[in-house]
Amino acid sequence: MKSIILTIASLLIAATVGAQQLPQVAPEKVGLSSSQLDLADNAIEDAVARGEIPGAVLAVVRHGKIARLKAYGNRQLVPETVRMTENTIFDLASCTKPLATATSILILVERGKLRLIDAVSDYIPDFENWSSPDGHKHTIRIIDLMTHTSGLPAYVSEERLQQDFGEASGRTLMQYICSCTRLFEPETDFRYSCLNYITLQQIVEQVSGMSLREFARQNIFAPLGMNHTDYIPCRYDADSDRIRVADLPCWADSEPAWNARIAPAEKLENGQLLCGINHDPLARDLLGGVSGNAGLFSTADDIALFCTMLLEGGCHDGVRILSPLAVQTMCREPRATRGLRRTPGWDIGTAYGSCCGDLFSDDTFSHTGSTGTSIVIDPDNDIAVILLTNCVHPAAGHSVVHLRSLVANTVAAAVTD
Repeated sequence: MKSIILTIASLLIAATVGAQQLPQVAPEKVGLSSSQLDLADNAIEDAVARGEIPGAVLAVVRHGKIARLKAYGNRQLVPETVRMTENTIFDLASCTKPLATATSILILVERGKLRLIDAVSDYIPDFENWSSPDGHKHTIRIIDLMTHTSGLPAYVSEERLQQDFGEASGRTLMQYICSCTRLFEPETDFRYSCLNYITLQQIVEQVSGMSLREFARQNIFAPLGMNHTDYIPCRYDADSDRIRVADLPCWADSEPAWNARIAPAEKLENGQLLCGINHDPLARDLLGGVSGNAGLFSTADDIALFCTMLLEGGCHDGVRILSPLAVQTMCREPRATRGLRRTPGWDIGTAYGSCCGDLFSDDTFSHTGSTGTSIVIDPDNDIAVILLTNCVHPAAGHSVVHLRSLVANTVAAAVTD
């Protein structure tokens, strides 16, 4: 218990240091047109008016500065209406993959702890490689997990785990991942898979000897000054049907009402409103809220720091997170899977990358989250677009695919130099 308390304390202290939040400037100061950015506002406001989203926060970052940070609509609709604010904290869903998991893997590569071409089975001995009916074998490697070219299925339901193993738990989830049918030979096709990044989490934790939450906090978020970026672990209470927070997020020490700024997600069938509780079922129910595929919470201005770090070659405000060559590796296609349009952490041209719109450069990379979050980064034009919504509130079924593209196009058209 004492060690746990000390660990949490160190995380809280670390959260107060690091780089400062990015300065906010008029768009024209960084070569952007204010009137053109207003068209992005219009697109978001129209989506709110149509009921596609309750609200949103947009951050546009260029040359290490925030040219627009604006809130739209409402943060919450039920049981009461609460206005959206610029500092709202969102469930990032799958944007967790590049921010926490992929970056952690690259840090471990830089430290000589593993290689991207290492076999997954080197770290998880029960993990089965691919083999064809005629006996041809192909090793599944770490980089295959990162680029979604491993052949693992996209997801697995708790019901399937219960059926196959008699219980749905973190243990049986890994049993399923280790032994499930591989859908294709590694490096021959692309299938976006949360199971890939859950497996990567296991590797990060085994190699580092730390939880993914602790490793990412100490090595990425705290040094950058991302003071409202953290997992919020959860657990079931004694009634086994309600989830409560087990370990408070890093910002809780300075904000007694630590959950007051969190944008709620879906209202479940049992009436529970997910707020500060992971929207992803596997992460929420089986992994305690801390997962490689989902579970991270953050704000637009915190993510702006992360994007700036990448745009500045892995170092911002004197704080180095990655080397320039690690950033290049993270943001370009590996030779073995060139043409499948995934990098070790990002999308550069699959159907999942439509959030980039039509006007940004060919080197643009992006990621989205099922709760309605998205990050678009164009290194050629030194610009990032962060659009955070909670489109799954109060119920799932709304899409922001079209809106993301509209916003990307209007922001790209604002570049004047």
